[in-house]
Amino acid sequence: MKIPFLQHIPYELLIGWRYTRAGRSTRRNGFISFISGVSMLGIALGVAALIIVLSVMNGFQKEVRDRMLGVVSHIEIYAAGGQALADVSQTIAQAKANPQVMGAAPFIAAQALLARGEDMKGVMVRGIDPALEHEVTDLSSAAQSGVLSKLVPGEFGVVLGAELARSLGVREGDKVTLVAPSGQVTPAGVVPRLKQMSVVGLFDSGHYEYDSAMAFVHWQDAAKVFRLEGPSGIRLKLHDLHQARQVAEELSRTMTGDLYLRDWTRQNRTWFAAVQVEKRMMFIILTLIVAVAAFNLVSTLVMTVTDKRADIAILRTLGASPGSIMGIFVVQGAMVGVIGTLAGLLLGLGIAYNIDVIVPALEQALGASFLPKDIYLISRMPSDPQQGDIVPIAVIALVLAFVATLYPSWRASQVNPAEALRYE
Repeated sequence: MKIPFLQHIPYELLIGWRYTRAGRSTRRNGFISFISGVSMLGIALGVAALIIVLSVMNGFQKEVRDRMLGVVSHIEIYAAGGQALADVSQTIAQAKANPQVMGAAPFIAAQALLARGEDMKGVMVRGIDPALEHEVTDLSSAAQSGVLSKLVPGEFGVVLGAELARSLGVREGDKVTLVAPSGQVTPAGVVPRLKQMSVVGLFDSGHYEYDSAMAFVHWQDAAKVFRLEGPSGIRLKLHDLHQARQVAEELSRTMTGDLYLRDWTRQNRTWFAAVQVEKRMMFIILTLIVAVAAFNLVSTLVMTVTDKRADIAILRTLGASPGSIMGIFVVQGAMVGVIGTLAGLLLGLGIAYNIDVIVPALEQALGASFLPKDIYLISRMPSDPQQGDIVPIAVIALVLAFVATLYPSWRASQVNPAEALRYE
């Protein structure tokens, strides 16, 4: 019985698919099927490894970025020369006129020394408005029991990072001395400006760089210590943090005054550049694994061509062109590549989307901790599969598999029917 729709399918596709799923009727065919299966499995594992590794790296990058943005705002607007802004209300109004801006808060940023007895640490002092800080960062909402709300103007309280407090040996309620960088001129010479402050709370952002060198005070107290007439900048939060650079460029054209704008990607340019380089290197290294598996198809197809020389000769005598013969073996190799790539996609995505369940199960089974809390900032394995990584992986695997089929397929098309059938 003839199946109607099969009559419209090219015979190259049917024969190529038949060779791909050929059984193990002989020892030689069984070995070829084994090599073909190994090639398919290699492609699947390579694709899965690429997806899992890049997803985990994306997850780590997102986790660190989110913790970083708990302290660093999306965009910061500074007055030129570190002076106070001429009109804070106008600057905030102009910034909020951009539809991407969802929050704004004034601040003062300055470097100083923080002393406790004989211990002294360099710190970044940030004067903030506790009532508006929640609009631009997540720190105020995440801080224990609203610690930033304890900053009252005139009381000269300070909130320290947990690591900074630990290095100075201070706790809530202790006194510390803030040393301003610019000295005070007296008849005896220039002496540093000192101000005793009370530690009213600690914060833990989960990012060592900020927890070890950041101190928050009320902006009015900071203005008095650093002799400013008001806030020296505005911090902005956007609806889409990935649009920070574009929004900063738009604001630079629409806002008036001598201002300097800096988005969060520029503040940590070195770190993000290092992560991108690492991702590219991992992509290249793991792509080589896929390439090795894909080019195993060469040996598979070469053995298949040798085994099917009589079949090739018969097809040639029946009128098949060299291009058709070549197409048969391209289809066979491409099928292995397609099946391996699809299997790798399913395996990789399955693990990437369930890594938060798989890793704890492995830790419990092995009695080990992959990310100890006392060593790493992140105690769980994050994962963030992105389409921009997955699509190129699939395309590269398919292209490599297709390229690997070209030479053996061309050799098959060059088989001489008379030579192949001489000893049959």
